[in-house]
Amino acid sequence: MLTLQDIQDAAERLRGQVLRTPCLESRTLSQIVGAQVFLKFENLQFTASFKERGACNRLAQLSPEERARGVVAMSAGNHAQGVAYHAQRLGLRAVIVMPCFTPGVKVERTRGFGAEVVLRGDTLEQARAHAYELAEQQGLIFIHPYDDEAIAAGQGTVALEMLAEQPDLDALIVSVGGGGLLAGMATAARALKPGLEIVGVQAARFPAMVNAVKGTQHEQGTSTIAEGIAVGQPGAITREAIARLVDDLLLVEEGDIEQAVLMLLEIEKTLVEGAGAAGLAALIRHGERFAGKKVGLVLSGGNIDPLLLAAIIERGMVRSGRLARIRVSARDVPGVLARITATVAQAGANIEEVHHQRAFTLLAAQNVEIELVLQTRGRAHIEQVLAALRAADMQAVER
Repeated sequence: MLTLQDIQDAAERLRGQVLRTPCLESRTLSQIVGAQVFLKFENLQFTASFKERGACNRLAQLSPEERARGVVAMSAGNHAQGVAYHAQRLGLRAVIVMPCFTPGVKVERTRGFGAEVVLRGDTLEQARAHAYELAEQQGLIFIHPYDDEAIAAGQGTVALEMLAEQPDLDALIVSVGGGGLLAGMATAARALKPGLEIVGVQAARFPAMVNAVKGTQHEQGTSTIAEGIAVGQPGAITREAIARLVDDLLLVEEGDIEQAVLMLLEIEKTLVEGAGAAGLAALIRHGERFAGKKVGLVLSGGNIDPLLLAAIIERGMVRSGRLARIRVSARDVPGVLARITATVAQAGANIEEVHHQRAFTLLAAQNVEIELVLQTRGRAHIEQVLAALRAADMQAVER
């Protein structure tokens, strides 16, 4: 069974090998959610994730004979980079099996740390099975991403650092996939501060740990923007620790996670992946539960695909009303498009796209339908633009 001593020993091994990341209060987020929010910036690690803590602790304990054999790991991203980086630092051979759907940026970054990358399988389970095969065939040591006490002990050092800097925290909110981070942090936090509230957060589309611990039957989806916690099968070691030590497990929806990623980018000027933003998503969704408390959140990683980030930003602008799509109907006469765009410009909006439609419309033949995508200042500004168009004798609605 994982103990506080295991985590304290891990902290000694990690000293000077991983970054002791800052744990700082976010005054703006605190005002928004009504709680005092402290952020642990694990996205500032060299590999941009807490995962290298566990990887470093596990690799540091290999025997000379095991080091000579080399290691193999399965991961779609952060664990892969953590193992690859610290294996390179220790002079070990590292083979990383990644699913075929892994974003190219993560594959190349893992290769950049000197690992041999093997793309195999359409799911994490298929990739894991191939990693076990390679371990058997080549005598490599398998480094599990979460169901390993040495891995969980390394991850638990996050809690040691947070409580050292903020000993009066009332609650910890931690994202959970396979459970290594939450199990390690809960072990350390419960021993150091028994009355601390510890809450795990899982993506609603991948509720495996929630189902395992609570006995629920939430249906599992096929994808999530929180890919770092998209785990179909929770660990046995981690499940036991979480069931014993964690007060509650919450689920968050995709929109909540998207909003949290965007808030951290805009407010804290820090880039956090979906899994790393899950804790903030839960805090926003369940704000009344944590009102007035001192709450610690772990920004567990910052490795996000640029295209996904672009989509999140754009969708966030739509939700906030800063990006709007409107439809304008008017008499099809020369100069009507110029009149529409001039009216929009005078109302202070910027046109991003224009679609001029004549054929595919139910309007009278002498009318035209024009669809505009506008950059605005928010919902109130959209209404001002629509009012200006209607005042110019045009029909205008938001789509």
